[in-house]
Amino acid sequence: MNIAIINGPNLNLLGTREPEVYGQVSFEVFLDELKQRFPNVVLSYFQSNEEGQLVSKIQELGTSGCMGIVINAAAYSHTSVALADALKAVEIPAVEVHISNIFSREAFRHHSYLSPVCKGVIAGLGLESYSLALQYLLRGK
Repeated sequence: MNIAIINGPNLNLLGTREPEVYGQVSFEVFLDELKQRFPNVVLSYFQSNEEGQLVSKIQELGTSGCMGIVINAAAYSHTSVALADALKAVEIPAVEVHISNIFSREAFRHHSYLSPVCKGVIAGLGLESYSLALQYLLRGK
C-alpha cells in the first residue's frame, strides 16, 4: 500500500524549533522509524513551506495510485481553502495530524479548513499522531 505523508510550513525545522512543543527529533529520523514500524507500506514524504507546492503535490498524488494521505499542513490548516479543495478533489482518504494539541493553543488554531474533507483528525499526541493516522488508513475504513 502506498501512503503519502505531507508536511507544511516550518515542519522542516522539527527537532530544533520549539522543542518543548514539537520535540527534539527531526522528521527525517522519525520517518526512518515509521518505515521500520510499517515495513509493508511504501511511504513517500513531501514537505514544503509554500502553499502552491503542497496543492500541486496533492493533485499529483491523485493520479499516482496513492491509497492514503497523512497531512500536517501546519499553519495552512487554519488558512488554506486551496489545500482543502485539493484534498476534496483527489478523493484519496486523508487524515489530518497535528503534533501539538491545537485546541490548547491560540484560538485561531482551533479551526481547520482541512478537517471537513479529511476522514479524521489526530492532534496533540506528538509524532505518534502520524503512526496512528497510518494505522487508521491501513484498516481501509
